[in-house]
Amino acid sequence: MAIQPPNPSTRPQPLSFPPSHFAKLAPRSYLHAHLSSPSGRRPSGRLPSESRKPTINTGSLTHCHGSAVVRTGDTAVVCGVRGEILNASDVVDYRPTTAIEELQQRYGGDATRLDGVSDPGRKRIARKEDEEEMANLNLLVPNVELSTGCSPNYLPGGPPSTEAQSLSHRVLTLLHTSQLLSMDDLRIWYHPPSSARTFSAAPPQEAPHEEPTSMSLDIPDYIAEDDYSADETQKPQIKAYWTLHITLLVLSLSGPPFPALWTALIAALRNTHLPKAWWDADHGTALCSPAIRESTSMKLYGLPMAISLGVFDAEVKGAAQLSEQGGGGRK
Repeated sequence: MAIQPPNPSTRPQPLSFPPSHFAKLAPRSYLHAHLSSPSGRRPSGRLPSESRKPTINTGSLTHCHGSAVVRTGDTAVVCGVRGEILNASDVVDYRPTTAIEELQQRYGGDATRLDGVSDPGRKRIARKEDEEEMANLNLLVPNVELSTGCSPNYLPGGPPSTEAQSLSHRVLTLLHTSQLLSMDDLRIWYHPPSSARTFSAAPPQEAPHEEPTSMSLDIPDYIAEDDYSADETQKPQIKAYWTLHITLLVLSLSGPPFPALWTALIAALRNTHLPKAWWDADHGTALCSPAIRESTSMKLYGLPMAISLGVFDAEVKGAAQLSEQGGGGRK
């Protein structure tokens, strides 16, 4: 009796999963298989040194002076920047009479703006002093919010998480250490009009002598000329400052959030236009022009960016171990 060979079509087929299922069931093995391949690429096709390409949209919020929406991978962040006016009189120990002299001493010569400084060494020192003034006046107020639904770790109704507070502090620290902004865009000046008085220079005329009575007053018929000349004017003063309130809302979180937060902040600041503001001496307050064409854009010094670095250890058993470190650098 001849033995029939087994039919290949009846042999049991090996169990296989689509790559997406394998990535969810064994993420560490899945990532290690890609990194150890000859190409050394990640499952997404990126090299280990290649970051995700962000998608950036600016001017998305209509009630802010600047806004941006950034998406990198599955992480999405919305940033809004709004300027509020801080009166100099509300600042403790503020000295308005010496403000312009301090600026001229800081910038050198008669310059009252950082743009007027030509010497690189003095400009570097002036930027540092501007950063210290900005920090002392608390003109930058960032706030990071991890919204409900961005991640399963954040539940509704709770107080701000420790991570959100830590991210807010990191954003504020990098804003100051990078010296990204200039005080020139945040100062609101008051320029007094030229003061000149016209007085009669006619000499006094001799009047007939009259005996003074109890109701008469000895009033001269001319006013002496004031001590100052018609060409002398009062010096300009800093009467108020712009305070930038920066809100960063994380809509979706997948991975380290800081690079997406910082990218959204940079894009929103580049989109920010502050209204033309001046000090009204009659009302004793700062006024803003409603004309959009008179608004001015923020000037950014450099383009600092933030990246996150991950260390993957293939020898670690169990769940994937990934230590992440975010950082910012100046360019």
